[in-house]
Amino acid sequence: MESVIGVVAIIVTDYQAVEKVNSVLHDFRDYVIGRMGVPYKEKNVNVISVVLDAPCETLNGLAGKLGMIKGVKSKLLVAGACK
Repeated sequence: MESVIGVVAIIVTDYQAVEKVNSVLHDFRDYVIGRMGVPYKEKNVNVISVVLDAPCETLNGLAGKLGMIKGVKSKLLVAGACK
C-alpha cells in the first residue's frame, strides 16, 4: 500500500481521556514521524498534533479510534489523495 503524509489535530477536553489517547497513539507508533503536545491550562484542554506517514486506511483507522473517545475531538488532514 502506498503511504501518504497526514496530520491529526487532537483536542482533549476531558483529562480522563488522556490515557486512552496515548494508548491509541502508541498502537500507531510505527507510522508517527513526530508529535507535539501543548497543555493549555487556562482553558483546561490539551492540544496534540501528530504527523504520520501511513496508508490512507491506517490514517482513517487512527482518526476513527480517536473519534470514539469521550472528551476528544480530532481532525485528519492528508497531503495528497486518499482513495
